[in-house]
Amino acid sequence: MIDRPLLGILLMLGFCVLAPLGDAMAKMLGADISVGFLVLVRFTVQAALLLPLVWLLKYPMPSGARLMRLTAIRTVLHIAGITLMFSSLQYLELADAIAIAFVMPFIMLLLGKVYLNEDVGPHRLAACAVGFVGTLLVVQPNFVQVGLPALLPVGVAVVFALFMLVTRAIAKDVDPIGLQALSGVMAVPAVGLAMVLFPDTPLLAFRAIPDNAWLLLSILGCMGTVAHLLMTWSLRFAPSTTLAPMQYLEIPIGTLIGYWLFRDLPNGLAAVGICITIAAGLYVIIRERAISRRPAIAPLS
Repeated sequence: MIDRPLLGILLMLGFCVLAPLGDAMAKMLGADISVGFLVLVRFTVQAALLLPLVWLLKYPMPSGARLMRLTAIRTVLHIAGITLMFSSLQYLELADAIAIAFVMPFIMLLLGKVYLNEDVGPHRLAACAVGFVGTLLVVQPNFVQVGLPALLPVGVAVVFALFMLVTRAIAKDVDPIGLQALSGVMAVPAVGLAMVLFPDTPLLAFRAIPDNAWLLLSILGCMGTVAHLLMTWSLRFAPSTTLAPMQYLEIPIGTLIGYWLFRDLPNGLAAVGICITIAAGLYVIIRERAISRRPAIAPLS
């Protein structure tokens, strides 16, 4: 497929808008509806939107023992990541939760070094350390206010780093729409069964749904599904080195959405931490791009 960078950038921009909007919907709904039910709706809408596409357009779904096993692991990680994110939004401001979760690229870099034996030089390791410092600056004032729930986005980052590693392991063998459709089909009964088995757990308890919440629930599911597809499709039209820096737009966009809907703004220390995290992340991306352009015999650093 011919690269179309402008289209890829526009698709990634759509992701950076829809993803925090979906998180904002979860934050608004979380006061009246359990996180478990929000996650159930999120995956139900995903399955309902994508299964007809798979059937009508003949997109292949993962098959075979290896792909089914990895898809199941990926689905469990996806459920865990969304559950942790939705939970964190009941305690933290939208921009802070998103910014803390953006420690994920640094975790991925370290996991790639440890588990995939990827070369990671001292410059990128130093950038990881700086990124972690920036994240701690965002965590610290939130930890003072809400305690341990301030660490929930760190859990989001760890889970989604593992999620991306599993996705990387199967990306060349599966169609993204078929993969997402099957993931939705797997997730719905898993989350539904958990709610049936543990109805007294606050996280999973079913509460009466306000009449005015159904529209927002539908929007939440659609935004989450479409955002993920926009990100996937963007990578088909532009290289990841072009698109990766754009993902950090999600933090300022999340800040604007948080202020618009909740009148929330990060405090001074958190704002400094957000800037440090973004700068360190962009440095890692620039370093990756520079290394990828070197001759194969050049040593990594």
